[in-house]
Amino acid sequence: MNTFSTFSLLLLFQILHFNSNAQNRLKVAVFAPIYLDSAFNGDDYKLGNANLPKYMLAGQDFYNGVMMAVDSLQAAGRDLEVLFYDSKGRESLNSIVRKPEFEGVNLIIAAFNNRLDVKLLADVAQRKRIPLISSTYPNDGGVTNNPYLVMLNTSIKTHVEQIYKYLQKNITTNNLIYAKRKGQLEDLIQYYFTEAAKANPYPALKYKTIELTDYVTAQSIAGSLDSNLINTVICGSLNEPFGVKLVKALAANKSYDCSAMGMPTWDGLKDLDNADCHGVNLTFSTPYNFVRSQPTAAKISAAYKSEFYGRASDMFFKGYESMFHFSSLLLENPDDIMQHLSDKDYKVFNDFIIEPYKPTADAPEQYLENKKLYFIKRLDGSYK
Repeated sequence: MNTFSTFSLLLLFQILHFNSNAQNRLKVAVFAPIYLDSAFNGDDYKLGNANLPKYMLAGQDFYNGVMMAVDSLQAAGRDLEVLFYDSKGRESLNSIVRKPEFEGVNLIIAAFNNRLDVKLLADVAQRKRIPLISSTYPNDGGVTNNPYLVMLNTSIKTHVEQIYKYLQKNITTNNLIYAKRKGQLEDLIQYYFTEAAKANPYPALKYKTIELTDYVTAQSIAGSLDSNLINTVICGSLNEPFGVKLVKALAANKSYDCSAMGMPTWDGLKDLDNADCHGVNLTFSTPYNFVRSQPTAAKISAAYKSEFYGRASDMFFKGYESMFHFSSLLLENPDDIMQHLSDKDYKVFNDFIIEPYKPTADAPEQYLENKKLYFIKRLDGSYK
């Protein structure tokens, strides 16, 4: 969706500043980066008929998903008080969480785009002993020893561990190549991969490691390929340009049968659909799997198209799912929702397995994360 009418934005402005007088309702606070103040000069809308800036679209769609979920909850007779806050408005988060209306909040849902915001709201959640559902990246925001932060985006450590297990289960007979680039994060990812091998020794994965520069070419990887086997290259970097160049290099080696195991940053990476990446079977892990042909997704996609004249984005689905699923669990378990975060009674699109995250086996638990991952396969721009 590229446009947003003045009327819709004014309506959003009113809702953001609405305070319910309802008593004894369970209360949910939702935060998303709308940047609403950049669209107004006082009470005057200043963007005219121009398209909204791209930086506003993600938060706007998360908000749209939340509000459609509120409609669904109301239609199901589930009564809640919902407070929605623009995390990028003029009012600081510190000021918002001190408002009288924020007292008695039972659940916080947030779409973050700033690490500092994660820490601030996680501290509030811990103080109130209520869950903070973090629906988007960035992940932990430097939070430690806080069992009330719930990350739906899985940590890179868990991604790497499950990638290793996936390869161990499905691809032991291929020519396996672990491709890395120089960098501290890449060293950490390689460490996680090595530790996963130690923790899951049978059957042992046999792979060779190569270090590549950012200027990956067909020639720089050709010497590691085997013409008699399927070659599976594991991308040991979250760097998106590196991943794309790696796939291009494999695609250019047309006499070899190649596949690639990518990182979660490959989800939605459109450059991998380009013709110069064709011919390489791609697999990557993701905590979110929105199947738009699934009945619920198809129904709310149609509702979105009818109301906003566009295609529902993943951020819209994340907003809808976070609001509907976890608010329903709160209503079902108002006194002990922390014990029911993995319940599947109100599943919308995805399963969530919420468990403690520990950086090492003997380290204390840092926060909660979703350990359920989906492995997506893609070839020449089509999902399989």
